[in-house]
Amino acid sequence: MKRSFSLLLLAAPWVANAGEDAQLREQVGKLFGKIEAVAAARVDTPEARLGRALFWDERASLDGKTACASCHPANDFGADRRRFSPDARGELTSRNSPTIFNAMPLPGLRWLSDRKTGADQAEGSLTGSLGFKSKDDAVAKLVELKYHDQFKAAYPDEANALNAKNYGRALQAYQATLMTPSAFDAFLAGNDRAMTERQKAGLRAFIATGCAACHNGPYVGGTQLQKFGLTKDYWTETGAAKPDPGRFSMTKKDEDKYVFRVPSLRNVARTAPYFHDGSVDTLDRAVKVMATVQLGKTLDDDTVSLITSFLEALTGEVPGHYAPPR
Repeated sequence: MKRSFSLLLLAAPWVANAGEDAQLREQVGKLFGKIEAVAAARVDTPEARLGRALFWDERASLDGKTACASCHPANDFGADRRRFSPDARGELTSRNSPTIFNAMPLPGLRWLSDRKTGADQAEGSLTGSLGFKSKDDAVAKLVELKYHDQFKAAYPDEANALNAKNYGRALQAYQATLMTPSAFDAFLAGNDRAMTERQKAGLRAFIATGCAACHNGPYVGGTQLQKFGLTKDYWTETGAAKPDPGRFSMTKKDEDKYVFRVPSLRNVARTAPYFHDGSVDTLDRAVKVMATVQLGKTLDDDTVSLITSFLEALTGEVPGHYAPPR
């Protein structure tokens, strides 16, 4: 009996923790939601294989040295550690390159949410970062690079499959396979030990502080447009070289001044620098800035440390097929 009683005493903390974990899981299940890895069959479709080839092909650009992957290196978890990325014209992008991992299901892409789908974004990049004067010029380059058969395999029902629209569709198909589930998803799926106790405490702090009001849903953000600097001018806290007017630059509407897409926080611990201009280098400082300019709160170092611990739990693995095709 003594032995059984001792075992019950040893088990008691685990029972209590399991109850707390269940409550936390129920709460965050309503606020967020999990993501899952993509089935291998989706990675190996003719359309996704074409998109993968195009994504990594530096030849398919004005200078023959720039690919989609140039602004989204694997070592940077599909983002870019440089504040701004050089394009095929030798110019720098106007904003930091967001990660493309877990991005295709989002309702808008880029910092201004001005591209509504991955296909729209990819097609636009032909005359954007890839530098071509026109989409016709881009298609001519793809013909020169002998992509005809791969486009035909991907879109067999089209008489003229090699076109700019299908370029965008293929890139979207490939990028849709770049999902990175993490310890957070394993916890939501029922594994109490997937996240550390400190990460769980950080998740509670993340919610209690108010971060989840904008950074919610399965992608922990990415679905809203918000003014950057609700309680204080953001550039006074970030040290930005100059204010970026955000969506105002596109719409010319006063209500769009300093409005940007709320970024997804998936893999955020690996995608520094932060914000649209890459003006903040470290995650802990980014957390402090957000609390100050969005919530009007000054967080102590312990709370910031807890929140960053939770954000680490959002780090997945770089997909094995995020590399040039062999």
